[in-house]
Parts: sequence; structure tokens; C-alpha cells
Amino acid sequence: MNAQLTFVHALSPLHAGTGQGVGVIDLPIAREKATGLPFLPGSSLKGALRARCEGDNCVKVFGSETTDDNNASAAQFSDQRLLLLPIRSLAGTFAWATSPYVLQRFVRDLQDTEITPPASITFELPGDLPPDQRTKHCFVSNERSKIVLTNSQVFLEDLDLTSHTSQDAANWGNWIGKQVFPDEPTWQAMVTDRICIVHDDILTFLLDTATEITARIKMQANSKTVQSGGLWYEEALPTETILSGLVLAIPSEKIDTEEVFEVLNELTDKTIQLGGKATVGRGLCHVQLTNREV
Repeated sequence: MNAQLTFVHALSPLHAGTGQGVGVIDLPIAREKATGLPFLPGSSLKGALRARCEGDNCVKVFGSETTDDNNASAAQFSDQRLLLLPIRSLAGTFAWATSPYVLQRFVRDLQDTEITPPASITFELPGDLPPDQRTKHCFVSNERSKIVLTNSQVFLEDLDLTSHTSQDAANWGNWIGKQVFPDEPTWQAMVTDRICIVHDDILTFLLDTATEITARIKMQANSKTVQSGGLWYEEALPTETILSGLVLAIPSEKIDTEEVFEVLNELTDKTIQLGGKATVGRGLCHVQLTNREV
């Protein structure tokens, strides 16, 4: 098997930017043009791992740093796309929100790793609901979910949603938790207890309103006042965001598939900085590679 899943868990706000924005936010995060879903470019992950790599295998895995050498990279990284978005919740502090469309794309990645999806991605509402109520719900793992109030209500930011228990939601939460936090049962349980599968339209709304916006200023050295034009706004994915993607190993005469993944796993055993704004603590992440069925 020459493909493995990658999971990126943000330990601090993650700013994978696109440069100067044209809207209210001066430095927005990278988003897909058609869907608006945030992502971390695969080149950002590959570059960060390459920077911490030492030894003879670095050139074999990541290729040469100069263009006049004929050593191509043996590791190919896809963009790391949003899987779970942390949303402020009235109960349970926060929820990990996702949607059927996001899970559907994730299932497509699972096919490349030959991992069987843990559950269905078709979530059926009980009974007949009027059209104006079909988006005002979320599927949770069980009745004791941390984000559900006693009256089956879930409050995400300013949204009032009705909860519905779903075994598929429980299976997805349990499976994702074990993949992202393989040796941490407490965090595995947190994913299961806080997963919230909302309508695609609700997630689109949350993507526009629930990212982290920070005002930054640049001071004049002498007067300690704000420089002219020294106020700007930055967007970031909030702490606890979980992204996912793929890494492909391209074996050659110099290195085989197993060696490629061995090097990559050694490079991801500690916290890594991804994206921009490193000097102000942005982008501290944990990266997990896996091809396991759980």
C-alpha cells in the first residue's frame, strides 16, 4: 500500500494564508474556491517536515533542494482539508462540527488507503419535517453527548439546533478519535462525545462566522503609538481544528515505500509548526500518519 492518511490537529490557531485579502479581513486563510472549505496546502506540510529532516534519507524522501539534481521527491502530500471544526457550544464548551459532504470527501480518501469507512454518510431525519426545519438539527453520538442540553437542544455559536442520536455519528466519532489520538483514550472519548454532524448549509454558515479573527497592530518604536496603516486583521482556524489528507509514497531504486513512511513517522512524533505567524505562536500542530483499520 503506497498511501496513508494524514491528520493535522491544531494545538494553537492555524493560519495557512493566501496573502493580502480583498475583503474586510486583511490576511484570510486559504479556502477552496468552489466550496469555501479551509485547507492547509500540502506544500506547507511537506516543507515543515523537510526542514526538520536530517540524514541521508532526506534527499531520497523529499528530493533535492536544487533544480540541477535529478532526485525527485518520493513523498507526495495532498492538501490537508477540513474534517472537524471546533465550534463554541453552550454545553460542553465546544463541539467538533462536520457535515455529510465533508465526510463524503473523506470517504473518497479512505478508498485510496483501502480502509473501510466506519459508518454510513447518509444521515436520515426522523419523520417528516417542514422545509424550513430540515437544516436546524445535528446528529450526535448518544443522549449523553456533552454538547446536548436536557431538552435535546444544541447551541453552536448563535444557532439553536435540535439533536438526534445516531449510531453512524457515534461510529464516526469513535473511529476518528482513535485515528487522531491513537494512544489517548481520554481524547478519543472527547471526539465521540462532542462530534456534531450538521447540514451542509449550516457548516457553510459556521465557516463564515466561527473562524478566529485577530486584530494586530504595529507600534512606532519611539512614541509607542500605532503606525499609520499599522492595523490589520488576521484569520485563523481555531485551536482543536482537525484536518485530513493523504501522503503517497513513490518507491524507487533508492528507497522503498516502507522506508518512506518510516522516515515520515519519525518526523511527526513531536509537535510541529505549520502555516504562518510562527513567532506569535500560530500553527503549533500534531501530525498523525496512519493506514490502520480500527
